[in-house]
Amino acid sequence: MAHPDRICVGAIAGSFGVQGEVRLKSFCADPEAMADYGPLWTEDGTRSFTIKLTRSVSGGLGGRLSGVATKEQADALKGVSLYADRDRLPSLPDDEFYHADLIGLTVQDSGGVEIGTVRAVHNHGAGDLLEILGPGMKSALLLPFTLAVVPTVDLKAGKVIVDLPEGLD
Repeated sequence: MAHPDRICVGAIAGSFGVQGEVRLKSFCADPEAMADYGPLWTEDGTRSFTIKLTRSVSGGLGGRLSGVATKEQADALKGVSLYADRDRLPSLPDDEFYHADLIGLTVQDSGGVEIGTVRAVHNHGAGDLLEILGPGMKSALLLPFTLAVVPTVDLKAGKVIVDLPEGLD
């Protein structure tokens, strides 16, 4: 279980070369910023790494992690998500949210009827989608995370209000 005060900023996509370099996938708006938020932690919080970026590589960034000196050590970390302490991250403008803060929020329609909860946030390149699952739903509902569809996000109250597009209710 991820630490509540940490935000996922990237992942290790695999090894790069033979000297223990890793290929990093950054989830930051400025990809190279992920190196500035260190140390970065594994999801379970048992390991942390400082990152030194070395070069741009296809599909991400090349970098060195503290304590990783061989290709085998780098290979063993493939797929590991990297988390930064929230207080090292920039605060966001009012209309932006960290995905981790949206997951688990209650979803209500504009009439106050509960639809379900946010299970995940996806981005396939055309903007964020909220995955919502609720009682009696056979499959998850995917809604675009836009102001028109999700006019209200209330983190303090732990809920989002959605204005369901025609045909989805």
